[in-house]
Amino acid sequence: MSTAPSTSHYPAAPTAQRASAHTLCVLVDNEPGVLARVIGLFSGRGYNIDSLTVSETEHQKHLSRITIVTRGTPMVVEQIKNQLDRLVPIHRVIDMTLAGNAIERELAMVKVAGKGQARVEALQLAEAFRARIIDTTTESFVFEVTGSSDKIESFINLMLPLGLVEVSRTGVVAIGRGPEGM
Repeated sequence: MSTAPSTSHYPAAPTAQRASAHTLCVLVDNEPGVLARVIGLFSGRGYNIDSLTVSETEHQKHLSRITIVTRGTPMVVEQIKNQLDRLVPIHRVIDMTLAGNAIERELAMVKVAGKGQARVEALQLAEAFRARIIDTTTESFVFEVTGSSDKIESFINLMLPLGLVEVSRTGVVAIGRGPEGM
């Protein structure tokens, strides 16, 4: 017989929410200082940015799209979205992760140096990943690979033992499926 005290009268501990990656698309006025204000919001509150891309998307309206990948619990991500919504030059904030039906892609240029069998293996892997050769010398290749961040990570990890020299990544871009715009 157990002598441990019964715990049935203790309240159940709250279940901890898990932090997960969220892709936020932010439509902003294309003017000096807007990106600095957005980044300042993240750094000022201790939020991390895993990926950041920015480009003008509507030239006539002078609007830019900022795509940010960040991590947090649902409550933290909701707080980030609410704080972004309050910044004046921001027109819209969409959590593409929650919106569903989003297409996310990233581009990477991957430089691999090698000779002999390592070179042959790098070429075979590049073909399997549908990576394009955009530069080649007798001692190296630069591959261009696009796809999900997981695909890019896998490609890079496979190139490590084959002579990976350098990687340059664009960061995630995202767009919703269907006829509606942001």
